[in-house]
Amino acid sequence: MEAESEPYVRLATLRQLHRVVADLNTARSLSDTVQAVADGIVAGLGYELACVNLVRPDGDLVVAAFAGNTAAEALIAGRVGSRASWERRLSMGERWGDLHFIPHTEGWVLMEDDVPQWHTEGPEPRFADEWHPSDRLYAPMYASGGDGELIGVISVDRPRGGRRPGAWGQEALTMYASQSSIALINARLRSNMQRALVRLEREQQALRASEESFRQAFEYAPSGMAIAEMGGEQHGRLLRTNDALCRLLGRPASAMRRYSFADLVHHEDVGTLLRTSAEGGRAELRLQRRDGSFVWVNLRNSVVADTADGPRFLLTHVEDIEERKRHELHLAHRASHDSLTGLPNSAELRARLSARLCRRPHAVRATAVEALDAAYDGAYDEGVTYDEGFFGDPMGEGDPGFYDHHVHTVAPQEGAEDDGTKGLAVLFCDLDGFKSINDRFGHQAGDEVLIEVARRLTTCVRDGDTVARLGGDEFVVLADGLGNADAADLAVRLRNAIIPPIRVDGRAVRVGASFGIGWAECGMTVDEVLQSADQRMYIEKRSRSKVHRRAG
Repeated sequence: MEAESEPYVRLATLRQLHRVVADLNTARSLSDTVQAVADGIVAGLGYELACVNLVRPDGDLVVAAFAGNTAAEALIAGRVGSRASWERRLSMGERWGDLHFIPHTEGWVLMEDDVPQWHTEGPEPRFADEWHPSDRLYAPMYASGGDGELIGVISVDRPRGGRRPGAWGQEALTMYASQSSIALINARLRSNMQRALVRLEREQQALRASEESFRQAFEYAPSGMAIAEMGGEQHGRLLRTNDALCRLLGRPASAMRRYSFADLVHHEDVGTLLRTSAEGGRAELRLQRRDGSFVWVNLRNSVVADTADGPRFLLTHVEDIEERKRHELHLAHRASHDSLTGLPNSAELRARLSARLCRRPHAVRATAVEALDAAYDGAYDEGVTYDEGFFGDPMGEGDPGFYDHHVHTVAPQEGAEDDGTKGLAVLFCDLDGFKSINDRFGHQAGDEVLIEVARRLTTCVRDGDTVARLGGDEFVVLADGLGNADAADLAVRLRNAIIPPIRVDGRAVRVGASFGIGWAECGMTVDEVLQSADQRMYIEKRSRSKVHRRAG
């Protein structure tokens, strides 16, 4: 530099400093800013060589930029010096304010450390302030002044005047290092912000792609899909449905948004739906179509939750299982019904009887029930009796305090006056003359007779009564709420319904019927009930003359 005492030199230096600092702030990226720091020292501060070392995340310093000599740049650019070696250098030599100057007389000990450096040869200084090729001058860059975090170090070499910088040159370099640290921090912030924006844009693109994938998967799914609201006053309201669900239920999407699944589910399946919605599980239930019919569906629910706000909505997959359910019901019907007549078979008959029986033989009418009947507005049924254990066993033979909710079945007393007792009548029916029809006209004709007899029996009983085929030509009728006279009248009606001729292959055939009336009563087994009715049927069959029993 020129003599620093001259004001015009300082003014020129300030102008150069202002220009190079302005260049720092116009750089567009972090790498451009680092290179501008090195170029500004050579262009504006009067040094022939400049190197910028930046602190890496691991604390070591890397040569990030070099200016003034392409050969030296190729030699050391990108090389790393350890933090320990740099701290040793910054603790040596002379302190020029925030600058560190290590003269060649001390710097020779640094020739073998791991800090990247270049070597220039030259003669010994001829005067005190002459620059030696092995002199070293460092300008640390801190995040917030001299006490902040170290972000890098500027190394300079060979001032153009050949002299060590004076007070003004040192101040200019210090100011430049401070402005460079600000420019680097700002460049890092811009770089981080740009990376964050790029990452955010990628995430938004991924989110948009994911939402579009979900939309397409939702809208074009072959089975029904729905999104329902969770929580609040409109819990369960359908927010969105796809075309497949709308077609399945025969309702437009605009109409579906007025409903919840609770509005559409069969009343017997409401409890199943509520449990499934709460647990986010699956269930098989019936949903109502627009025409009022019901369709069996498999609902699979997923509770979509927000970690901060809790459950937000319910994603429901609705699969049409009507065909499978129909097949299952068909198989269940075949397992429990006679394949020829369609009547309940022996297994189903036994199951229905077993449901009405229990092992307690002492089923008596409880007078306490009669007393309560008035309070419940005549709710007491004359045909309903209760075990003493329902009110606690006063004799200590039962379990006092435990309630027996089973409605016990009792039988009217035989041979006594009608006391109004009603029971479950079991009418055992055996066809008379059926074997002769099979022998004369074949089994196909016999089958047609059995089908017609089953139809006639079914038309003579009430809804809720059971007509079952035990096998062969034996049928059983279960009729609840009957007394002795009622059961006898029913047997007569059934016999009279069977007697009229039956048309088979253009000919009329006749069969008769013998009925035995038994009674189901708690304390009896199913076999005992059926055996009792069967025995009474044979007694009745033997008591009638053969002429009255012949048919066909």
